[in-house]
Amino acid sequence: MPRFASMAADPGLLALPWNTPLAEWPQHHLVALPRGISRHVVRFIRNRGQVYALKEAAERFVVRENRLLRDLERLDVPSVDSVGIVLDRVDAQGEPIDPILITRHLSFSLPYRAVFSRTLRPDTVVRLVDALAALLVRLHLAGFFWGDCSLSNTLFRRDAGAFAAYLVDAETGDLHDELSPGQRSYDLDLAHTNIFGELMDLQAGGYLSEDLELLELADTVVERYQRLWAELTEPEEFDTGEMYRLEQRIQRLNDLGFDVAELDIHTDFDGRHIRIQPKVVDAGHHSRRLLRLTGLDVEENQARRLLNDLDAFRAATEQQYEDEEIVAHQWLTEVFEPVVQAVPSELRGKLEPAEVFHEVLEHRWYRSESAHRELPLLESARSYVDTVLRTRPDEREALPRGDDTLTDMEAVPDDTLTDMEPVRDVEP
Repeated sequence: MPRFASMAADPGLLALPWNTPLAEWPQHHLVALPRGISRHVVRFIRNRGQVYALKEAAERFVVRENRLLRDLERLDVPSVDSVGIVLDRVDAQGEPIDPILITRHLSFSLPYRAVFSRTLRPDTVVRLVDALAALLVRLHLAGFFWGDCSLSNTLFRRDAGAFAAYLVDAETGDLHDELSPGQRSYDLDLAHTNIFGELMDLQAGGYLSEDLELLELADTVVERYQRLWAELTEPEEFDTGEMYRLEQRIQRLNDLGFDVAELDIHTDFDGRHIRIQPKVVDAGHHSRRLLRLTGLDVEENQARRLLNDLDAFRAATEQQYEDEEIVAHQWLTEVFEPVVQAVPSELRGKLEPAEVFHEVLEHRWYRSESAHRELPLLESARSYVDTVLRTRPDEREALPRGDDTLTDMEAVPDDTLTDMEPVRDVEP
């Protein structure tokens, strides 16, 4: 009898064929989802409506990865959630089989290969790399050394025109109180090498234009990482007559989606100069505010977009001096929820509700510009559903295809609107 450790309360998992090597599991247990490149056997299963990822590997690997994923969840770093591990497996002949790590599949997530297509725009590559750089910064701030940062070891979720990245494979990682500059540099250098190689593979397979400068794209992850790391951690000095720069620094961090939990402030011996340095920063500035006001738990850029619309609603209804939570509840019930409910039930696996709302706002902007008048939001939502959303593949459990190869994968559209309607940047 196998031994289950750290298992969530899902008794349906206990009935699975744990005495069979994962590669030989019957098809009726499996869900065909695209998988990243892995040295181990990985399969997806569905149980009581929940999809899980199973990875079969040596005990020392699965035990360690299970612990690291739980640590990352505790630190609120974007990563897949570990459900538990299955140990002491033996086959029908009594021979031992490698243990299995069970993680919860991240709904509406996309492997990077599923995002690529022959019509992929270069800026989409940059947005993927941006998301990966931001993830690496958050991991390093938490003291996590990845050891194998790559596009293959990452899942991406749409985030209001951008992407949010999640760590998938923590097998090579290690958690420290704080990373040294050398550890960070090594991780970043490895990320650069891996991304360059992955982009070369895609270009060789015809999935990226020959005109793209792949080394420049790979360099982007280093540049974005270093810029964000400097803004989040480096000290800044100014005269006591420039105290506004303290507020500016905090505002810049908020704009990047971070709250300052602890700030070091030092004054020199004559009291004329001040030195400030963020010591503890927490990601999720906008998403925490939206969650507090509305209960919606969404990605950071989605939260920023929804909060902008909430602010616009507040101004349009002349409720600037009304309690913020009261206005937020009114916006939620009169604006957000009607748009989400305008999506027929059979189309609700296409995109998350927050992403649908973001795209409806984009759709209304373009349609209003063409019509030279402001179109009602619900009318725009119905138009978006009929002309855009119906044509998209489901992304709740992305792209149920048979194997892990590029040729077997259905490409996810680069963006949500038509080729004639480029997506605007998210409003600051």
